[in-house]
Amino acid sequence: MFLGWITKGSILFGLIAVVIPIINLMRQDKAVVNNLGIFSGISISACAISLCMQIFYANHLVNIEDWSALMDILSTVANVSVVLLVATIILNVIVYIKHKEKQSQV
Repeated sequence: MFLGWITKGSILFGLIAVVIPIINLMRQDKAVVNNLGIFSGISISACAISLCMQIFYANHLVNIEDWSALMDILSTVANVSVVLLVATIILNVIVYIKHKEKQSQV
């Protein structure tokens, strides 16, 4: 039961990590600009939690010696983890650049 929640939680936190910067890009009002650091921190933290959950799941598979399951998922998990990490970093950098551009225009 707990392991099902690890996978679902990982997906949920991964989505949070990507959606928060996208929302920040769409909303450029003063409240978002004032809390930019908080939102970026939440996004990066959600990415880290998502990746940790995948590591815990892989560790569980090693502990129960389910080598076939580990071999089935590890390549995909590694690729998706890289995509999540790069997307989160790029989106947060874009939000930061847009914020700096708006500050320089004021």
